[in-house]
Amino acid sequence: MGKVTGFLEIDRQVHKYQPASDRIRHFREFTLPMSDKEVEKQAARCMDCGIPFCHGPTGCPVHNQIPDWNDLVYNGDWDNAIRNLHSTNNFPEFTGRICPAPCEEACTLNLEDIPVAIKTVEQAISDKAYELGHIRPYPAEHKTGKRVAIIGSGPAGMAAAQQLGRVGHEVHVYERESKAGGLLRFGIPDFKMEKHYIDRRVEQMKGEGVTFHYGVNVGVDKKVSELLADYDAVLYCGGSETPRPAGIPGTEFEGVFDAMPYLVQQNKRVGGEDIQSVAWKQEPILAGGKHVVVVGGGDTASDCVGTAFRQGAVRVTQLDIRPQPPEKEDKLAVWPYWATKMRTSSSQAEGAQREFQVATLEFIGEEGQLTGVKCCEVDEKRQPIAGSEFVIRADLAFIAIGFSGPMTNSVLKEMGESLKVTTDARRSSNVAANDRDYKTTVDKFYTAGDVRRGQSLVVWAIREGRQAARSIDEALMGKSVLPR
Repeated sequence: MGKVTGFLEIDRQVHKYQPASDRIRHFREFTLPMSDKEVEKQAARCMDCGIPFCHGPTGCPVHNQIPDWNDLVYNGDWDNAIRNLHSTNNFPEFTGRICPAPCEEACTLNLEDIPVAIKTVEQAISDKAYELGHIRPYPAEHKTGKRVAIIGSGPAGMAAAQQLGRVGHEVHVYERESKAGGLLRFGIPDFKMEKHYIDRRVEQMKGEGVTFHYGVNVGVDKKVSELLADYDAVLYCGGSETPRPAGIPGTEFEGVFDAMPYLVQQNKRVGGEDIQSVAWKQEPILAGGKHVVVVGGGDTASDCVGTAFRQGAVRVTQLDIRPQPPEKEDKLAVWPYWATKMRTSSSQAEGAQREFQVATLEFIGEEGQLTGVKCCEVDEKRQPIAGSEFVIRADLAFIAIGFSGPMTNSVLKEMGESLKVTTDARRSSNVAANDRDYKTTVDKFYTAGDVRRGQSLVVWAIREGRQAARSIDEALMGKSVLPR
């Protein structure tokens, strides 16, 4: 805990943003950093709550020891704060920027709507660690002689690679794209997290002995069977990239796209890369001067909203089939769990028109070009209300209703056809494995992250990568010092 009476004396404060009129003119991060003293004051608000739900199963998937590093920050011990944070989370600079912070929902002070600014403190610890030079390679003192291949360099693959490299295994990461990061790099816009943070971690991991192979589409360019023959273990962390089918008529019109190719394309532009890639071949998609409609109410939809504004969209409308949630939740009914309540993302606050309890009936157009989106109001059971139909003008529309599972034309195609790997009974394209040993039905083949559990948060991917690393280490060495 921090200061005993800190939560009584100090008001909650979090990062402030650049004004919307300024930040939509660029793709850089727009949070205004707090001073060390301000962060220390926020850490001081961590109270002696008895049971810290913030780092329990309801709060933090990686079990960050939040009260401990809050106390260290309050006392100005930034060195040990990052040591403590790294003991549970390989990449706090990622989660400190893009995690929705279920830990703050679970904070005892959230009963009064003034939780400790945990996410702000976490980001500050990682940024301070870079400033002080605490984040550097930590190579293993002894090599084990064991070789591990990891397919996919998203947060799950990166976390597993770093853990396995640090205990002395020879780790090779195979990535389909030109750089590491997966959808952490190509799916999340730079205005939420700039990609030099990933680059710095990759350099650290290279210094720890991890080898990255880019532009290798495993299952197409290189067979999984070859990896299984050449390595002592193979971990598949391919992510969840197949869009959930919307079933909306009119998707054939020019101007209607799935959300992820749009986001990937813009992230490649910002990174100075060719927008054509192995998996995202498509014509340039630009929102400048257009009326844009985004179908969906989640984070991916919000990212499309923010990207469209930065490209110069005239108007952006976001459609959500769910009813508008209440401004304030019933704390005694939902705390410490994630509450359904009205939330406005920074992108939505930039001027999006939000429509709730609205179903998308069809995309309409003329001469092959999208001109509008036909919608209607729905009741509590999401059934159309007769006579409530209306049309929203649209030159560009994005479908952002989630992902059904991993891509099936590479690794899964080979694994299903020749190696007969078992898939999940509930999600037919996900690879079946439990969350204790992460083993699949194929010998030496493990899986972790979204490809196993389905579409989820970056923090869950990091947790699964770390746990899979321990399972692999135990299988190769008979025991492991890596955390569960």
